[in-house]
Amino acid sequence: MNARAAVSAKVQPFDPQTSAFAADVLDGLSRQPKQISPKYFYDAAGSELFEQITRLPEYYPTRTELGILRAHGAEIATIIPADAALVEFGAGATTKVRLLLQHCSIGAYVPVDISGEFLKAQARALQQDFPALRVMPVVADFTAPFELPDAVAAMPKVGFFPGSTLGNFEPYEASAFLRSARQILGPGALLLIGVDLEKDDRALYAAYNDAAGVTARFNLNLLARINRELGGNFDLSAFTHRAIYNRERHRIEMHLVSRNAQTVRILGKSFAFRAGESIHTENSYKYSFERFNTLARGTGWMPNASWTDHDGLFSVHALVASA
Repeated sequence: MNARAAVSAKVQPFDPQTSAFAADVLDGLSRQPKQISPKYFYDAAGSELFEQITRLPEYYPTRTELGILRAHGAEIATIIPADAALVEFGAGATTKVRLLLQHCSIGAYVPVDISGEFLKAQARALQQDFPALRVMPVVADFTAPFELPDAVAAMPKVGFFPGSTLGNFEPYEASAFLRSARQILGPGALLLIGVDLEKDDRALYAAYNDAAGVTARFNLNLLARINRELGGNFDLSAFTHRAIYNRERHRIEMHLVSRNAQTVRILGKSFAFRAGESIHTENSYKYSFERFNTLARGTGWMPNASWTDHDGLFSVHALVASA
């Protein structure tokens, strides 16, 4: 970092989201092993890269879940209350919610995401296509408690958490999220949630190590974001993407590995890397039906229904919040 950048990073006031980002990055890089939460992948550039990932031939989760929603959308709609508020946790592109809107009479759509710019752009596009639908985006970290808009207070609540994002959480974090979602949505609420299933190691490896290198760019964009928003001086060419499957822990592990010994500065702090040392950026846990249902019941959610694809790659579950 040059002197001007260092001074700017020290004196420029941060908004609350950037301050949380800074605190988490400094804390995570001070740990052994080093780690940064995957929720910080999703700035505008990261969100766009992830949308590219979802279209890759190796990446089965998105197209498989879309297939489930297309095949069973009408059935899923029968358990969604009329004029409900649909609250999407970690809303990205609106492709999946559009499939539900084809079958459901939703009173309001509340997309919630930490990436405000991308969220608002998607919300505007959806509003244009569904002018009668009330679209009320909430910029917030959906893994922490947040307030729903007052306008949906009296509506039945339906949570929507598609994708395999639950797998990014450690088991205790997944439990905390499900408890938090139950508190936000309230007793009797419905939660529709996507869950990636255990499968052949080779399919998992290919999904996170695509031939086009998009997942690698997505991973490395985290360092570019730190440079841009926190005045870091990461040399992206000095790090490489690595994703492996840990069979014992039922998870893909994603890392950024230092190619050589180096020191990086962020907000006046120095972080030394050994050659081969990594920043652990993401886990993606894979579940069996039994393990997921046990998790749900333990957090106050009762399994109501579930759907999967023909090959058993992915699943969508409907849970009901206990009173």
